[in-house]
Amino acid sequence: MSENNDILQSLLEQNCTEISPKDKALIIPSIESNLSHLDGWDAPLNYASIQKTFGFKNYYQTVSFVNAVTYLAQKQGHHPTICFGYNSCEITLVTHDIKGLSMNDMIMAAKINALYAD
Repeated sequence: MSENNDILQSLLEQNCTEISPKDKALIIPSIESNLSHLDGWDAPLNYASIQKTFGFKNYYQTVSFVNAVTYLAQKQGHHPTICFGYNSCEITLVTHDIKGLSMNDMIMAAKINALYAD
């Protein structure tokens, strides 16, 4: 198994944990390292969030994916911002309590990518 597959598998096996406002956000090198293993996810210049746009054939597929993501988010206790239309869905992840990114965001990105692959 390659290093990329090992890291992705590790993220998929983890669950989101409770974050306190006293916790620190991930530093840029850690964010970039994780993003290199998360296909399609990007961070803005301030590295305060990550986002990805997913494409679909029609509205039904889009809404089905949004529903699957909301179920996953509720199970993980980490809720993304989701904007969607007829055949696309944009998801933004951020850990609001620390006003930046945490491992929870990376875990959710990996799990959302896995939903999209199914």
